[in-house]
Parts: sequence; C-alpha cells; structure tokens
Amino acid sequence: MGAADGRFAPSPTGALHLGNLRTALLAWLFARSQGSAFLLRIEDIDRGRSRPEHERRQLEDLRALGIDWDGEPLRQSTRTEVYREALERLRADGRVYECWCTRAEIREAASAPHGPLPEGAYPGTCRRLSEAERAQRRRSGRPAALRLDARGEVVTFVDRVHGEVSGAVDDFVLWRADGAPAYQLAVVVDDAAQGVREVVRGDDLLDSTPRQLLLARLLGLEAPRHAHVPLVLGPDGSRLAKRHGAVTLADLEALGETPADALSWMAASLGLAEPGERVTAAQLLERFDPERLPREPTVLSPRPRAAAR
Repeated sequence: MGAADGRFAPSPTGALHLGNLRTALLAWLFARSQGSAFLLRIEDIDRGRSRPEHERRQLEDLRALGIDWDGEPLRQSTRTEVYREALERLRADGRVYECWCTRAEIREAASAPHGPLPEGAYPGTCRRLSEAERAQRRRSGRPAALRLDARGEVVTFVDRVHGEVSGAVDDFVLWRADGAPAYQLAVVVDDAAQGVREVVRGDDLLDSTPRQLLLARLLGLEAPRHAHVPLVLGPDGSRLAKRHGAVTLADLEALGETPADALSWMAASLGLAEPGERVTAAQLLERFDPERLPREPTVLSPRPRAAAR
C-alpha cells in the first residue's frame, strides 16, 4: 500500500445521502490521485441500529457512482477485543476513569465556563470524585462509561483544507456505559490497523481530530494526516437530512434520476465539471486537484420528496 492510503467508513444505520456520497467520492479521489489504496470500513459497533440491508445498499450506491475499494471491508463489530486491549493500555498508564454522569448532568456541566476547553466540552466532573464517592456510585448499580483523562492537552495539526488547527482536548468517552467501545477509540485503532495514512472526511468532524491525534500518541500509533472537506447542506442551511426531501440515490431513482445524474451534480458542486455535464469517476480522477476544492459548503437545491415505495 502507498504512503497515503485513504478510507471511507460509513455506519450502516441508514441510507447514504448525497452529502455522504460526495465525501466518499472526495476520499476516493484523494487516495486514487496519489496512486494509493482506498479502503472501506463498516463502522457497525452500534449493534442496535446497524442493519445488513443498509450495508448492502451503501455498497451498491458506492459502486453505482464508480467508487471502488481494495480488499474486503473491515467490520468494527468483529474487533471488540482489539479495542479492549487498547483501552487496557490506556488504563495501565493511568489515563482512564469511570464516569457516571447522565446526559442532563453532562449538559449542565458542559454549559459552565471551564478554562481553555471548547464550548460543550466535558470538564472532568467524575475525575474529581473521591474514592468514597466512586464507591458509592458503584454500589448504586448505575453503569459507568470510561473516559480518557486528557489533562486538557492542546493538540495542533495541519489540515489539508483548513490549514493549521489547534484544539484543547476534553475528557471524552472511550467505552460507553452500555458496554460498547466508543467511536473515538475504535476509529483511531482501526485507522492504524488498516494502514490509513490520510483521512478525508466532512468538516463537521474537525473538532474530533485533536482527540484522535492525542489518543494515537498515547497508544504509540502513527497518526494519519487529515483533510476535512466542506459539507452539503439542506436548503435551510442545516446539515443534509431526510427532511430535506430527495437526498439519497433511491429517492432520486423514484423521481426518474440516475446515479450518473447524481455524480454529475457532485462533480459540478466541486468545480470538476460544468453544470449538467455527464462525467465518470475515472474522468474526475484526471481533473482532480485538491488545492482547487471549494472551501465553503454546498447548499442542495430544494427537491421534492420521493414518493413512498
């Protein structure tokens, strides 16, 4: 594999919308334009919401756009013990503590000012508990999540789209109270295991990157570089969602549009084609220049909602 292997890592909890698919296309273009491998990971650790039928449809949609990948997809649901081993390494280093806070308590704590941490960050409430208080909470029977003691570290990195970015890291969850590994831990372990050297994803995840870079360092893993690309927004300016009408390939198919029409729209929105121009993924690869990508989000024009099928 090359020095900048890329990946796309969908969660099979529903259909991919045009914003997800455009990000997948960009991740593919970044990797393939450098002659690198492009890997797929199925982030299905949320057993309650993940469905095989969603995974099948997601893979079909990627193929329909001309996006290919190398090897078999990695499935997070098969890797719980690997994540547990990483957790135990952090615990042995004194960087893990139990947290019994409810969502309401976390919201209340996060709303208070607490130094350099970003707005909404968890300020370490349970880290400051005494041993007696911890023992009392354990006896209560309420399950605890496990958090990283981040010690307020500030992480700086250079993003290929945003330039230099710095962020103070809060004490984020490594292992959920329901017994499942948390996204932040799993993604860091898996990117290293798959040899991913460049992560291309939506810029709504930019704030997560300092957490993941800190975690990689604490685990002794080589961290990838990053490119956080602009999102596709709904007509109301919010993140694209089902409520915005026809936003998936299946929706568009019900309205008489094809994957080729969707690819044409994506290409035009990225400045890689003229509006309405028919292109293939291979043609986009020849035209792709990451330095010329738009830096602002794209607003999807209002589309009627697809009829029930």
